Amino acid sequence: MMPTKEYEKQINYILLGLLVLFFPFFNTNIFLLALLFFIAAIILSFVPADSQFFRFFARESDRKAGKLVSMIQLFLTTGFLLAISLVIGVDIAGVYKFPLFIIGSAFVITTFGDGIADIIHIIEKEKKKTGDDKQSNLKFYSAKSSIIFLISGSIFALFIGGWISGFTLYVPVGMLIFLSVIGTLTGALLESMTKDEDNIVIPFGSAMVMWLFYMFGYNVDAFYLMKVLVFSFVLGYLSYRAHVADVSAMLSATLLGVVIIISSDVNWFFMLLAFFLLGSVFTRYKYNFKLARGIAEGKGGVRGYKNVFSNSLAGLTLAIAYGIFPWHGQVLLAAYMGSVATACGDTLASEIGETYKGEPRMITTFKKTKPGTDGAVSILGEGAAFFGALVIALLAFILVPIDLSLVLIVTAGGFIGTNIDSLLGATLQQKGYLTNNGVNLAATISGAIVSGLLYYVFL
Repeated sequence: MMPTKEYEKQINYILLGLLVLFFPFFNTNIFLLALLFFIAAIILSFVPADSQFFRFFARESDRKAGKLVSMIQLFLTTGFLLAISLVIGVDIAGVYKFPLFIIGSAFVITTFGDGIADIIHIIEKEKKKTGDDKQSNLKFYSAKSSIIFLISGSIFALFIGGWISGFTLYVPVGMLIFLSVIGTLTGALLESMTKDEDNIVIPFGSAMVMWLFYMFGYNVDAFYLMKVLVFSFVLGYLSYRAHVADVSAMLSATLLGVVIIISSDVNWFFMLLAFFLLGSVFTRYKYNFKLARGIAEGKGGVRGYKNVFSNSLAGLTLAIAYGIFPWHGQVLLAAYMGSVATACGDTLASEIGETYKGEPRMITTFKKTKPGTDGAVSILGEGAAFFGALVIALLAFILVPIDLSLVLIVTAGGFIGTNIDSLLGATLQQKGYLTNNGVNLAATISGAIVSGLLYYVFL
């Protein structure tokens, strides 16, 4: 029977995920499996838009394009991932280094996870058309669809990962659960970042992240992982409901929380959380005044994934490194705190410094300039930068704990990193070589390096 409703066609697309049940039977011939996916993608590209096959599987985006774009992208990406597995090869035990169960899990994250979330989206759209849905519910829907994505994607990724690995290689249950969750989180985040259906980015990104942590050998207690996931998601969701983060930022914060806590310690995440809270509070500090001057944060101060990752990617990397190289723990901790202190100092310097009623000066020439100019500094902003860096250092002193000498190092690293941000803003950003997010990333890396070097020199 030909499906007539959009969600029925979505179900047909979701059921494509069942193809991965055959993956174990190709474990010794991945080349053939990759070839089949490439051939299928080529054949699908020639399916006419007026055929029954097209009408059976075509989603809304496919009908607009006149091709089965969703399936073509998914099959091409899966074939490409299988080809990568072939190129990377096997280890001394004859097991593929980029294992089949990861590719299969990424496939079902895209079909079942994203597909089921899309059904929720379709139903909500239908409600809106009939007038049953209110505009205020759209934000709730976005968060709700993300929850559906996380639950369904994780469950099916775990099931398929266990099914394929059961035939091919032994993978601890704790690792399977962790990889399923982290892969689905990545997929949900990527889905929230793309405006249209994208079956290239979601499966490829999910697979690469799962493979990364598989190579690191992460094996996490399932109950502990669930607690961390719920804790991180609730914090992200509360930020979303408080209108300080959009859906992509909510999922980014969840991903950061899970990885940082699992790799290091919950107190590391609390330091990053303190930065986000302070940043959110001071973004709204004298917001109307900053808005009148044309220098207020856009979208009412709501943060997106770019802002989250530009300020925390350095810290995330250092937390992962801490989990892999614990014998370098102290210097990695110092560098991590330096990156967070820089992010906090920079945000407070901007949000508080922009309320300075005098004329700021360029950090490169010390000439007076307009408020909000990239690279402009003021006494108020410098004081706010020092305060922001000091807050993170003192929080670490309480939580970790660290000694007073490290408090001074982190404060100095954060303050210097903030001024490096201003220097980059006055030079590379003004010339168009870096965006604001690029400057933030470079500055947090600089703050981490400065703090790490100061640790080596003085401690």
